[in-house]
Amino acid sequence: MTQQYQPGQRWISDGEAEQGLGTVLTCDGRLLTILYPATGETRQYSQRNAPLTRVRFVPGDEISHFDGWTLTVREVSEVDGLLVYHGFNNAGEDCLLPETQLSNFIQFRMASDRLVAGQVDPLPWFTLRYNSLQHNSELQQSKLWGLTGARAQPIAHQLHIAQEVADRIAPRVLLADEVGLGKTIEAGLIIHRQLLSGRANRILLMVPETLQHQWLVEMRRRFNLEVALFDAERFLASDAENPFEDCQIALVSMNWLLEDERAKDALYSCDWDILVVDEAHHLVWHPECASPAYQLVENLAGITPGVLLLTATPEQLGQDSHFARLRLLDPHRFHDLAAFREESQHYQAIADAVRELLEANQLSNTAKETIQNFLGEASQTAIAACDAGDKEAAQRIIRELIDRHGTGRLLFRNTRAAISGFPERQLHPAPLPFPKQYLGNPNDLHAQLHPELYIVGSHQPDLNNPEATHAEEPWWQFDPRVDWLLETLKNLKKEKVLVICAHAETALDLGDALRIRSGIPATTFHEGMSIIERDRAAAWFSDDEYGAQVMFCSEIGSEGRNFQFSHHLVLFDLPQHPDLLEQRIGRLDRIGQEHTIEIHVPYFIGSAQQRIFEWYQHALNAFLSTCPTGSAIQLQFSQQLESLLLDDDNNEQWNSLLKQASRVRKQMESEMEKGRDRLLELNSSGAGNGQTLAEAIEKQDNDVALPIYMEQLFNAFGIHSDDHSDNAFILRPSEKMLDASFPLGSDEAVTITYNRELALSREDMQFITWEHPMVQGGMDLVLSGSMGNTAVALLKNKAIKPGTMLLELLYVSEAIAPKHLQLGRFLPPIAMRCLLDDKGNDLASRVSFETLNDQLGKVPRASAAKFARAQRDTLLRLVDSADAKMEPRHTERVEQARADFTASMDEEITRLTALQAINPNVRDEEIDTLQAYKKQGLEMLGKAALRLEAIRVLVAG
Repeated sequence: MTQQYQPGQRWISDGEAEQGLGTVLTCDGRLLTILYPATGETRQYSQRNAPLTRVRFVPGDEISHFDGWTLTVREVSEVDGLLVYHGFNNAGEDCLLPETQLSNFIQFRMASDRLVAGQVDPLPWFTLRYNSLQHNSELQQSKLWGLTGARAQPIAHQLHIAQEVADRIAPRVLLADEVGLGKTIEAGLIIHRQLLSGRANRILLMVPETLQHQWLVEMRRRFNLEVALFDAERFLASDAENPFEDCQIALVSMNWLLEDERAKDALYSCDWDILVVDEAHHLVWHPECASPAYQLVENLAGITPGVLLLTATPEQLGQDSHFARLRLLDPHRFHDLAAFREESQHYQAIADAVRELLEANQLSNTAKETIQNFLGEASQTAIAACDAGDKEAAQRIIRELIDRHGTGRLLFRNTRAAISGFPERQLHPAPLPFPKQYLGNPNDLHAQLHPELYIVGSHQPDLNNPEATHAEEPWWQFDPRVDWLLETLKNLKKEKVLVICAHAETALDLGDALRIRSGIPATTFHEGMSIIERDRAAAWFSDDEYGAQVMFCSEIGSEGRNFQFSHHLVLFDLPQHPDLLEQRIGRLDRIGQEHTIEIHVPYFIGSAQQRIFEWYQHALNAFLSTCPTGSAIQLQFSQQLESLLLDDDNNEQWNSLLKQASRVRKQMESEMEKGRDRLLELNSSGAGNGQTLAEAIEKQDNDVALPIYMEQLFNAFGIHSDDHSDNAFILRPSEKMLDASFPLGSDEAVTITYNRELALSREDMQFITWEHPMVQGGMDLVLSGSMGNTAVALLKNKAIKPGTMLLELLYVSEAIAPKHLQLGRFLPPIAMRCLLDDKGNDLASRVSFETLNDQLGKVPRASAAKFARAQRDTLLRLVDSADAKMEPRHTERVEQARADFTASMDEEITRLTALQAINPNVRDEEIDTLQAYKKQGLEMLGKAALRLEAIRVLVAG
């Protein structure tokens, strides 16, 4: 039967009890709207199956008015569907309290109500509830929260940036690490930590169209974030008033938005918490005008509190371009280009001074003057100590400079020169003869670089149809690159080899060639495959024992994937842009790669293939090291390069071009090295903080607490867990599955692992950490309902007289507050135990939970229920006694929480206020928001309540 709802009635959510009392706002047709005033959240439910319980107090209950006074209920009446409570207040005066005026922070003794009514849960559920409370409490206080759950290696500089930025209110920063250092992972960690902490709820990701799929895969696979990919088709198909309002994280392409005014307007009218823009260096701005893309981002950045801009080239495109990025983040601070140029001239002197401190631990007179001008007279003592050889004084100076650095709070840039842990590279060129079967059109660069697509007697290929055959004789029968590849694979025996080529059809043909011409197991990986098909291919390639030796990848198919378990890379053809070449090598050349990267490059002698190989090798040195200047050099020499790539007779001009480009590269690299801002690098790398975080994550990864807890959870919810292989398990719902809403991730079966190394090579497995939706969702199902909050057990202890009854009670003191205040860090919802004997003595300090748990046996459910009902009066008397004993402990905890919260907020407010005086990048809004958070948090802590979480009756037998 459908519940009868009336506006003003008070209900509580079965799944989100932490929201406090809800008020019915509207009940139109099939939909029901509930406001939770304690947290400010609004929810909509279907009236037919709303997960709600009506709040109805009975005579004897003590309830609170929203003004703070209390009423002891004497009787309850109903007027027009609303309850009115009659009773007396603390002064003994008769009062009325309509349910519309109930406090939003009222707590319920649901555990005691269930117990005396004979509702008793299985014994293991009580243990599960206790463990869930303990783990939840530890997670809320953990400094690692939001940083451990990513399917990625814990890398120091990434963790430092993620923590530093994500812990800010509405962060606005430029992430500008060099290629291969993980900007996308940094952005994902920041988003993940902000979402988990409640500091952000809605994220807009704006990326170039070619990177949409990569971002979708990275966010879903690495961070378990559900991202909605929007394009014109999805936008028009939505029947919502504003399609963007239907999702928490929206992924859009810049190209589409610039063409679709309706979509742009819908985007502007949404409340986003963070805007993320990838490839931000493509946003063109000049003092006189700005590109449409820049204007779009500028408008969104003006109405969105948090902004993350990602670019690998912050200053390489010039100082004006760098200023254009910074003014998007803080237009008040960066409003004048000339002033910025003037200010920037002083950064080099500071960077030089820091270099002296780092390399010699001594300061020249020029450096001393620079530091004194920047830090003021107060720095003289530290400079004198530094002169006397005090290393700690040098570190203090560096820390002060970092805190005051002009773009220090806005810009994070790590370079390979400053970050260790990258492998070496070795090049293996393979010059081969050009086959006569190829057309070899001297005026067509694409035909020269990818001749397998242009065979004598064939037509221009259908690039959209990889199955189409190009000629009677397959090209891989006569192409010497295929013979060379087969020989190379045989020589490498069991080594994993990644082969990348430009086109999916080339990759598919190579797969056919290997299958027909050799017995070497191979798989393909390209953009025409579904995500599941790609996962299967990657999993087979990663399998050490039975997997494929070789994987053939297309250009797009390799984006966003990590294949660093392999260290042999075959570049079957070469791309026309150095950034694409670096992206290919970057699949294997990553921090943590333990082997030298072996790069194998076959090419045809006397063709454009040879020339582009020589360009990358001799002009850019792009095979043996990263080439941050490659894009700029290629642009500078583009016209000469294009004409000479196809002119294989003009060797003199070609060699001259290679030498000239090489000279320019070395000069640019030298200038970049001189201009390296060591201060910025120190700030970006974290000076040891990131390494501490990485070590803490590694320690947590090796802890067995999570697998043990999950086994308890699976058993309670009726989920089978079977061994799959080493460190991997298969989960299946059993016939007795307790709750269909358990977030298993599949109706049939899922494979999971708790091992980070395995998860990195097997993306078809779910990587289970404390932050995984399965863990968090399962824990929420336990704690948000009544599961395990009552139990009756037989106590097997010969020292205790048979028939003796003990009562074990778990309490939680908590503050119901909006998530972004993070009050759980200061008043974590830990389980406070009370263990009463029949005389009302508390034995909890003498007998631990674990010790007691080991001495307990099950009681048949029917017998347990009958016993609890029979002992109603005794149990309620003992509960009242426990309440009285626990109240002082609760008050003490709340006072300590208020003191800790105040100290923490004051410290941050003081730090930012002092920093603002010397670094204008600290915005007024940040300090004002912290002041408001402090006031709101103290109010919420003042309303913190003690809640009876669970009761277990123990009878000695």
